[in-house]
Amino acid sequence: MICVALGRGRHRHMIAEHRHLVEQGAELVELRLDYIDGPVSLKRLLADRPGPVIVTCRRQADGGRWTGSEADRQLLLRQAIVDGVEYIDLEEDIAGSVPRFGKTQRIVSLHDFRRTPENLETLHARMCGLNPDIVKLATMANHPSDNFRMLKLIQASKIPTAGMCMGDIGAPSRVLCGKFGAPFTYATFSLERVLAPGQLSFQQMTEVYHYNQLNAESAVYGVMADPVGHSLSPQLHNAALQQAGINAVYVPFRVPAPDLDGFLANVPEYGIRGLSVTIPHKESVLKHLTKIDGAVKAVGAANTLIFDGAEILGFNTDYRAAMDSLEQAVGMEADGPNKLKGRTALILGAGGAAKAIAAGLKRREANVVVTGRTLARAQQLAERTDCKAIEWHARHNVAADILVNCTPVGMHPNVDESPFDKRELKPSMVVFDTVYNPENTLLVKDARSRSCTIVTGVEMFVRQAALQFQLFTGKETSPELLREVLKRAIGPARY
Repeated sequence: MICVALGRGRHRHMIAEHRHLVEQGAELVELRLDYIDGPVSLKRLLADRPGPVIVTCRRQADGGRWTGSEADRQLLLRQAIVDGVEYIDLEEDIAGSVPRFGKTQRIVSLHDFRRTPENLETLHARMCGLNPDIVKLATMANHPSDNFRMLKLIQASKIPTAGMCMGDIGAPSRVLCGKFGAPFTYATFSLERVLAPGQLSFQQMTEVYHYNQLNAESAVYGVMADPVGHSLSPQLHNAALQQAGINAVYVPFRVPAPDLDGFLANVPEYGIRGLSVTIPHKESVLKHLTKIDGAVKAVGAANTLIFDGAEILGFNTDYRAAMDSLEQAVGMEADGPNKLKGRTALILGAGGAAKAIAAGLKRREANVVVTGRTLARAQQLAERTDCKAIEWHARHNVAADILVNCTPVGMHPNVDESPFDKRELKPSMVVFDTVYNPENTLLVKDARSRSCTIVTGVEMFVRQAALQFQLFTGKETSPELLREVLKRAIGPARY
């Protein structure tokens, strides 16, 4: 079950949003009295309510907005109990002084906006002694291991526990707590009105993560990166899982580089079967892998991990997706001649995607030239893939048949930038921009105006996601579905 937290300044707005949410399928709503401007009228908020509510009035010290006296706050909470609300939220320091009454269920809560305490189990045990029906713990995640500790606590608790970690590192706990036995999770009405750090919207929880379908048997997949909030992989993979009828969820894991080893050590215990890997972990994960495919060996980076018992298998779907996209652009057939052989390819950038594409083109006997704003990185890539590195300012001097942009130049929101001068684009060129948000970057627009053959980042992103999905689940998914979801997520305004 998802509890949607409502914090509005006017009673009528809170009442209207409550009714709207129930119409959208919400089963539980939290009414945040501390957001109401002026005197609170419980009668207005509770009369003819369309569904069950949690009444909460949060002090500023606990992340709320209540500015009145503590006596008045507790009077409101007691009155809500007398009025028969379904749930009342009581902070642990006052729960002992507010007696149980009627059918109202007691949520005893604790909030820590700085950390997830080391003595989490001790705090939980203390709260369980305060006559709760439900224990609520909301703590700030500073490390991915905080999520795992919180989920383990939920799973082991004899009293239903709504536990979640706040912040972007804590986002996975908001989705996975249902798998581990939480009675409900919290969401916000919309992303424009987040009431706690890292909160997801009701729409995200229902339409992307399908939270109410999760159970103890649900498999877990995800994307591991830092940062990770911009990733659109959850939209694609969850749509594919839903269409295939697979009991699984795909979530974003923000994993700072120093936490990588600890995160991977915890993975098997929590049902994570596969991970997409992106910046900055594509190379650093290699030391953890027990088996790798040929693409990982050629590129020196992995973007897909599969967990099979004690084995961690590494793959690179960027490699195959990029080559498939380019080969389609030049009209290559599976058993036909190698149309990339002898062509000169200029690669802009020296990151993970550039490594995959350089290795693939070299294997297909193209003449590869790499460049980047940092010459040393381009030289390292050139040495690894046996190609040539040049200074960034010399990129327009290369007579390229194929131009590949692997830099973030042109990515949203900097959509008015291009890494290559329009005047240097020739109609005979194949222009491949790995940026997918937006699909029609300035480079793509310039290339189209010069009658170049174009490969967009959407095509590569969709192909690599489809390959990952097959590695994760053993099933194929529809590229058309992934393409539709991706373009909808990017939005028409960015085209």
